[in-house]
Amino acid sequence: MGAASSAHRALRKDFGRALGHYEMLSDGDRVLVALSGGKDSLTLLWMLDDLRRRAPIHYTLHPVHIDPGFPGGYADALTEFAAAAGFAPRVEHTDYGVVSHSEKNRENPCFLCSRLRRKRLFEIADELDCPKIALGHHKDDLIETFFLNILYSGETSTMMPVQSFFHGRFRVIRPLAFSGERDIRAFARAQGFPDFINPCPSSGTSKRSEIKQMLNQLYRSNRKIRGNIFRAMSHVKPEYLLKP
Repeated sequence: MGAASSAHRALRKDFGRALGHYEMLSDGDRVLVALSGGKDSLTLLWMLDDLRRRAPIHYTLHPVHIDPGFPGGYADALTEFAAAAGFAPRVEHTDYGVVSHSEKNRENPCFLCSRLRRKRLFEIADELDCPKIALGHHKDDLIETFFLNILYSGETSTMMPVQSFFHGRFRVIRPLAFSGERDIRAFARAQGFPDFINPCPSSGTSKRSEIKQMLNQLYRSNRKIRGNIFRAMSHVKPEYLLKP
């Protein structure tokens, strides 16, 4: 793919730092890569593929796309794009998005859709014998989740760069955890990644979108705020928090 850019260099540095800090990959790993079709997941697949050409360890990548079943989906176009890059992704056609937005579940469609898709990913990972599942969440996702959990769940938590599930049977890894959304977007543009339009009716209107807008206002007021929030998630002083 394209020549290295400043965004690529920044991504490579943050990508390697996250992988090393959390020891995400090991020799012989079979990694299921959740391929949503968004810029984040396309960048994740590209970076993992690029790294394995240079890394002293061997691992294999197994892209999987869960189609939520909305009209106007892009599963075929995504498959063609991945094939051009040398991959044959597994595509699961479901009705998870449609069911989650039905009259019976108007209150929180994103939660149900996400839960159903995640459950199916674990099932497929088991079928493919992939103990590791790579997701494309980045630094800004972790920050937004931190505020979502505070405001709507009443707890201080976020997504972990590495999480074990089912007594260690699976490990979810997020190699872009230290990477900024801005660098990912710049890299995706430089690489010419396609824009797959999300047909979900909740796209752009979710609680996460509201949090993103709020944070962007803060970021515009002070360029240090994003980094300070991210550092605060690993610089906790329990003695200055309330007793449970």
